[in-house]
Amino acid sequence: MEQNEKLRALETLQKKLYAYNCASNSLYLDAVTVAPKNTAEGRGVALSILAGELQKLMTAPETLALVEELYARRETLDTLHRREVEELRRSCRQLTRIPAEEYMAYSELTNRASDVWHKAKEENDFASFCPILQELVEYNRKFAGYYDAEKAPYDALLNEYERGVDTQQLDVFFDTLRKGLVPLIRAIGEKPQIDDSFLHLEYPVEQQKVFADYLMEVMGLDRGHCGLGETEHPFTLEFNNKDVRITTNYDLHNVASSMYSVLHEGGHALYELGIRDDLQYTCLTGGVSMGVHESQSRFYENLIGRSRAFIGAIYPKVQEFFPAQLGNVTAEQFYRAVNKVEPSLIRTESDELTYCLHVMVRYEIEKQLIAGTLTAKEVPAVWAELYKEYLGVEVPNDREGCLQDSHWSGGSFGYFPSYALGNAYGAQMLHNMEQEFDVYGGVAHGDLSAVTGWLREKVHQYGHLLEPAEVVRNACGTFDAHYYLDYLTKKYTELYNL
Repeated sequence: MEQNEKLRALETLQKKLYAYNCASNSLYLDAVTVAPKNTAEGRGVALSILAGELQKLMTAPETLALVEELYARRETLDTLHRREVEELRRSCRQLTRIPAEEYMAYSELTNRASDVWHKAKEENDFASFCPILQELVEYNRKFAGYYDAEKAPYDALLNEYERGVDTQQLDVFFDTLRKGLVPLIRAIGEKPQIDDSFLHLEYPVEQQKVFADYLMEVMGLDRGHCGLGETEHPFTLEFNNKDVRITTNYDLHNVASSMYSVLHEGGHALYELGIRDDLQYTCLTGGVSMGVHESQSRFYENLIGRSRAFIGAIYPKVQEFFPAQLGNVTAEQFYRAVNKVEPSLIRTESDELTYCLHVMVRYEIEKQLIAGTLTAKEVPAVWAELYKEYLGVEVPNDREGCLQDSHWSGGSFGYFPSYALGNAYGAQMLHNMEQEFDVYGGVAHGDLSAVTGWLREKVHQYGHLLEPAEVVRNACGTFDAHYYLDYLTKKYTELYNL
């Protein structure tokens, strides 16, 4: 087969993989947005078969031969094809190590676990989720060995979300954050608290939906290519750079909840929509890592969305949407309210300053679960103990404790640290961005185009064309967590007059 023929075969292979992923994503999207409650069984059958067919395609002798032949000649390929071959070879080799029956069974298990988790959370019933959580932990421990037998199991799982990161680096990173954040949080705890009671009045859901549409418009999200749905735990799902779906959850008595989930998921969406056209339908499309992805979502949610400039720009419209609730509240009062620091129970509702402490709790628990030094049934007690130690709050029930996140039910062990890394990456990106133009000058006029343009140039466009560390270097230079601590210290020292 001539090289051009091989490259055409490579293109056909990747489009087939795209089609399988599209089908699985469509079923997942339906499951967590509009599907009736008791419909998981049939989806599980379909998802299991789709996962099996995808693995068959990736591990077929002709696929492996094609990829290995092209890999052997990778120096003769252009940059795009060389990266495609490198990524596909890595995936093929990984999937070849996973027995087909285990791969299919795991797909069925995560579908079933998602359904069990939804019900368990709703009914505050950890006991019903506990056995399936233990099963997911055991599968992940086993799969870690398939991913990379030379790494410690949790390190192998971390690499699935943030390639190149391990527990040794993360232990230092989290220790740096803890030492910088805890004294700041304690100092704030001694200050008079900010009044945010007006955020918790009744905000009709229909008006919140109109507000969400407006926020997407300000972000520059084209509704012809980006949909907005409702779900229990907001997420973003991409099909390609012309079709991205974000979701939110409306809380009748917390207008900031959906506001900031739309900004957060909108950040993810802008990343996916900004990936180059020539990477579509290949293995190079999609965000390069979860840490980089979270840097984008947290950038729009916090560095932009919780800035005084952004609040000032959108506030006249916010008052139009909610005149009864906010008619007598100033933009400055609203800014202070959405930046109120108060150690709390729910990660997704937590303030910008204490957020990483929530991530640290999950990191410590995941490390122990995968190491086998903690069992699923011990999770609620350890969760409560760590929340008391790190955040000083009592956990009243499992719904607001270890059942609050959907990640473990989807098998995502090793994902949580990427949220904290994303926060730190974003702050350093902001620092570099400010060296080039007046970031908040544009934001104060409701114009985010310069911000999005900079991020598109430095981060979005590349997809998987570069390794995660290269993308971070491209936008941050040499990564240093102190940029994040400096940003938080400056902002909250001013806000609380420390």
